[in-house]
Amino acid sequence: MIPQFLMDEHLARAIQKQSGVLHPGMVVRLIGDEGVPERGTPDPEILIWLERNNYILVTNNRKTMPRHFRAHLVAGRHVPGILCFRRDLTIGAIMDELELIWGASDAEEYYDCLIYLPL
Repeated sequence: MIPQFLMDEHLARAIQKQSGVLHPGMVVRLIGDEGVPERGTPDPEILIWLERNNYILVTNNRKTMPRHFRAHLVAGRHVPGILCFRRDLTIGAIMDELELIWGASDAEEYYDCLIYLPL
């Protein structure tokens, strides 16, 4: 299955726009867009939405998301995956990583994983 991504509201919309231009089949949505969690949605609710809708979260939230991720798994729930980027990465660097993940892997590879990027 091809990965599809939900970006945290704190990441630049330019990542979403450029991904769609460069790779029209790539699904990148941003929190606050229609049909996804609203801006300000608590992390635990985002994790439930990801689980129900089969999206990998793209975030730079290294402070609270890992804690909520662990609690989510301990509760017997699952997550299609979380990609946690460093805050100092450029838009281009994030796009390069997403393009590589989208083009060279299956979504299942990230199931119940929290991966810090770049490696």
